[in-house]
Amino acid sequence: MKHKLIDIAKVIRSKNSGPYEITFDIILKDKETFNALVEHKCINAELIASLYKIKVEDVITIVEFVPANAIKATIIRPMCSGDIRETDVYGAQQHAPLLDLEFDY
Repeated sequence: MKHKLIDIAKVIRSKNSGPYEITFDIILKDKETFNALVEHKCINAELIASLYKIKVEDVITIVEFVPANAIKATIIRPMCSGDIRETDVYGAQQHAPLLDLEFDY
């Protein structure tokens, strides 16, 4: 059975992690779902790289934060926050590709 991330997460967001990085937070609704995603490594560097069309090496970390049922992914920003070509200085609108994710676990 497929599970849509937007149905199993209570928070999906992006934000700056300094001027050269963006962090994505996925906070799951319950411990069982969190454990299933972690066990199956559903959120991984290859997935994040493919969603954001970046090299796997540009995915800095994937952190599983057990107390909050959260998974955090951090990537190198394609351009520095505040760059004249940057359209999202705060990185707060970059989580949209995560919204369509579905997992079979």
